[in-house]
Amino acid sequence: MPSTHQALADQRNDNILIYVDGEYFPRHEAKVSVFDSAFLVGDGIWEGIRLHDGELAFLDRHLDRLFSASTRTGIDLGMDRDAMADLLHSVLERNDMTDGVHVRLMVSRGLKKTPSQHPSNLVSGPTIVIIPEYKQADPSVARSGVTLHTASVRRPPPNTLDQRINCHSKLHEVMALIEAVEAGCDEALMLDVHGNVATCNATNFFAVADGEVWTSTGEYCLPGITREVVIEVCRQSAVPIHVADFPLDLVHGADEAFVTGTFGGITPVRSVDGIEFGDGNAGPVTLVLTDLYEKAVAADIIRRKTP
Repeated sequence: MPSTHQALADQRNDNILIYVDGEYFPRHEAKVSVFDSAFLVGDGIWEGIRLHDGELAFLDRHLDRLFSASTRTGIDLGMDRDAMADLLHSVLERNDMTDGVHVRLMVSRGLKKTPSQHPSNLVSGPTIVIIPEYKQADPSVARSGVTLHTASVRRPPPNTLDQRINCHSKLHEVMALIEAVEAGCDEALMLDVHGNVATCNATNFFAVADGEVWTSTGEYCLPGITREVVIEVCRQSAVPIHVADFPLDLVHGADEAFVTGTFGGITPVRSVDGIEFGDGNAGPVTLVLTDLYEKAVAADIIRRKTP
């Protein structure tokens, strides 16, 4: 079954070194404690970042999101932005990686002396794990697109579990995904508490109706970096875009749809709830935005390489 996170197999990953709290471990030896906050109660934050041509794409935006999450959750990262950027680059250098890499940076609140939510039981600073992998999106998924099922599991409001924080607490998203898979689809489309379209279980959702692009307000979804760039390129290229509440009916009557994420970039959606879009291939607006997004990635890499 296709997935927006489906990657091509790469044997080089068998020999990667994973960073865990100041040390490097072979993949099969990398571990964290059963008393770690993220394992005990999902108390952690993370980022997924792509390495292109020796540079981490949109690194500034990823660090903005990470440090915002750190402030809002009270998780002390133990270092500033420059130090975190240096650490990411040092992990890549240690693995002699320069291109085609996906980096997963994870930070938990730290180790507890006993299973508990309370921060008074902390016995360490934050746990920091960095997993760099040679990871290329399977091109067959971009060609064929994915199918979505609207899950009964809703996205909670910001005053319950703020979806704008990239945290480790993903159980509701996993439950939505399982429901979608059991319905015979690839991934889940999720609504907010008011019944408006919010996002997918692991990607951000866009619909295209009458040549106009629609995406949610962002109140009930992760502020995806790819999502942000797509919104920007729409506005820069005069592609009409609505960042607003919209109902599921609009999706069912749309001409095309796509999802976005750091790993897969832009992936076309073939159908939602069994309703197919066009001839099943990526629509014209999706193709235009894919090209514009790839140019934006390239421009960011060039900017980073320019002294």
